[in-house]
Amino acid sequence: MSDLLAARSQMAMSLAFHILFAVAGMAMPLLMVLAELRHQRTGDPAALELAKRWAKGTAILFAVGAVSGTVLSFELGLLWPQFMRHAGPLVGMPFSLEGFAFFLEAIFLGLYLYGWDHLRPRVHLACGLGVALCGLLSAIFVVAVNAWMNEPSGFEYVDGAFVNIRPWEAMFNGAFFSQALHMALAAYASIAVAVMGIHAWALRREPDSALHRTAFRLALGLALVAVPAQIVSGDHSAKHIARDQPVKLAAAEALFETQTRAPLALGGIADSSSAQLRGAIELPGMLSLIAFSDPDAEVTGLDSVPRELWPPVNIVHFAFDLMVGCGLAMLAVVGFGGLWWVDARLRGRPPPWARPRYLIFALLAGPLGFIALEAGWVVTEVGRQPWVIQGYMKTSEAVTPMPGLVAPFLVFSALYLFLGVVVIVLLKNHVLAATPGAERAAEETSA
Repeated sequence: MSDLLAARSQMAMSLAFHILFAVAGMAMPLLMVLAELRHQRTGDPAALELAKRWAKGTAILFAVGAVSGTVLSFELGLLWPQFMRHAGPLVGMPFSLEGFAFFLEAIFLGLYLYGWDHLRPRVHLACGLGVALCGLLSAIFVVAVNAWMNEPSGFEYVDGAFVNIRPWEAMFNGAFFSQALHMALAAYASIAVAVMGIHAWALRREPDSALHRTAFRLALGLALVAVPAQIVSGDHSAKHIARDQPVKLAAAEALFETQTRAPLALGGIADSSSAQLRGAIELPGMLSLIAFSDPDAEVTGLDSVPRELWPPVNIVHFAFDLMVGCGLAMLAVVGFGGLWWVDARLRGRPPPWARPRYLIFALLAGPLGFIALEAGWVVTEVGRQPWVIQGYMKTSEAVTPMPGLVAPFLVFSALYLFLGVVVIVLLKNHVLAATPGAERAAEETSA
């Protein structure tokens, strides 16, 4: 393994691990706030118990996310010093704002965790909203950095250096809105569906559990908003990429030739040497329609740039298909849940959380959001290669000259494996423990 490949692998592994905690920090606080709000409005003791459990889970995920995020910040400087030397003045502001939001999130989370018996209900709920808002802002600021790497702006490029820096323009670059919106909705959608899956599994074992019914209901309610909105934001992102990052879209669809009435390719294996996509199902004109709302529009292919600037087509194409497939499967599961929920309200039939077959589908759909999330970041990052700063700096130019990068890659892989096991054990013991005790606590509270 070359040092460049080891550095890229270490960064990819770190990001893939950290992003799971980042989305949890964005979405879990919202769910715990919804649970507490339900308790304050209805007096439901199961909702109170659920809010406390989800708060513990949020704290555990926040702590591990802080560790993995700290590792990432060191990796940027140690593995990619040339990138930080040139890009630091441009991405420093969103990174600083991210740190500020992170510390505020920690303060609000501390008040929320230890303020149950010391703060007025509305103040306590406001602290939970502070956790949710700061978690969202923290992720958005980081996304602003990645968006700048995809569409750099806010500077003048003179003699190989970035000068006349305009930090606000760099932060709110052309890709900022579409990426921030898509990422935020991806967080809410993936966590909501994952929580549905966890509590669907619990409801299969304890169908009468008030705690798990409440949890499933809240998660499904969030998913009914987030998943369809995520599909719409995905369409907006595709149109933006078609206009401003056409090579990435061409790689995602393995479109080797610029053409009108470009087909949407489902599956298949790309052969870059012969510039052909084999074994795909092609829908004529659909890519042009999705990208430009016109089935006759011209879509830029990979032939628009030299071959040495092509991303790894098969990786990007497979990841894109996987992301879209998981998103549509989530939409189907959540959509049927919404229909059965309405049917239960109108006709008095069993709600979705009381339907054993639907719980099986919800359980199977649980990991789909995380798979789509990881695949989407593969499209974003690998689809930009060989550039680390699109059009200005290649990844090979940004890597550290230090040799032996395979060693830290293996060490950090072991670290993330250890942290993953720790998280699973903590969540099992503090959040996913057997519910009879929780049910008794809920009954005592109501009494």
